[in-house]
Amino acid sequence: MSFSHAHLLGIEPLAPSEITTVLDLADQYVDLNRRPEKHAEALQGLTQINMFFEASTRTQASFEIAGQRLGADVMNMAMQASSLKKGETLIDTAMTLNAMHPDLLVVRHPHSGAVDLLAQKVNCAVLNAGDGRHEHPTQALLDALTIRRAKGRLHRLNIAICGDIAHSRVARSNILLLGKMENRVRLIGPPTLMPAGIRDFGVEVFDDMAEGLRGADVVMMLRLQRERMDGGFIPSEREYYFRYGLDAEKLAFAAPEAIVMHPGPMNRGVEIDGELADDINRSVIQEQVEMGVAVRMAAMDLLARNLRAPAEGVMV
Repeated sequence: MSFSHAHLLGIEPLAPSEITTVLDLADQYVDLNRRPEKHAEALQGLTQINMFFEASTRTQASFEIAGQRLGADVMNMAMQASSLKKGETLIDTAMTLNAMHPDLLVVRHPHSGAVDLLAQKVNCAVLNAGDGRHEHPTQALLDALTIRRAKGRLHRLNIAICGDIAHSRVARSNILLLGKMENRVRLIGPPTLMPAGIRDFGVEVFDDMAEGLRGADVVMMLRLQRERMDGGFIPSEREYYFRYGLDAEKLAFAAPEAIVMHPGPMNRGVEIDGELADDINRSVIQEQVEMGVAVRMAAMDLLARNLRAPAEGVMV
């Protein structure tokens, strides 16, 4: 199996075999991360710069830990205090960083396409840690790894993605990945939070939780992204929870062994019942956090191999 990409900008360019390559390598890193000695040398001698133009806890921390465990020199740039605040353009910042010869650049940006633009201006490998409403590829990959480990497979499952689909890059990346892996994807949410033309992605759309969750193997809840909303998309959080928040009563419509997921951060009592989120028999939310480190280690490892052997690609 091969992975010959210079960057990881989205799920869309990845073939199913390449997705499997990342997940198989990430499985090995899960084992490493559970040992007392957690260090490897895949990024030894390489420099990783994390540029987060949006606030992040889970993603930034896991990329930092992933790089350190693989032996990279890791630098976190405080973008709120950077020269961008003094009027420097994103391209100027990219050129400045490029002159420092980094090997891996991890970028989160509020505008769709900004990470792709950066990738065109630098000589290093770029990883998209979330760009606007566009994509969040490592989140989809860690979700896929979580599902595969919990269900024993990543194909022909009934997977329900529920909530704020319209503003979610997590939803978009998961729809692309799960579709490539031959799953049946259902989207559940109010019409105001469902993007136009979404059925073109080969998904089923529901505005009723009972109907959409019926027989689902995986229930993936999404955060209400109020920072991306510019109007009244929901009547109230209380009404939203009543109709679309996941609780035991609604989960009962899913398959008996259905797992519950959420990319975080969670709004308890809005998107999901707090007790259900903490139910170790149904919820795999903490496993998602663990898988995030392993998946980001695998992604950076594979890209680093391409950096070191650009003419040959990567064979795993």
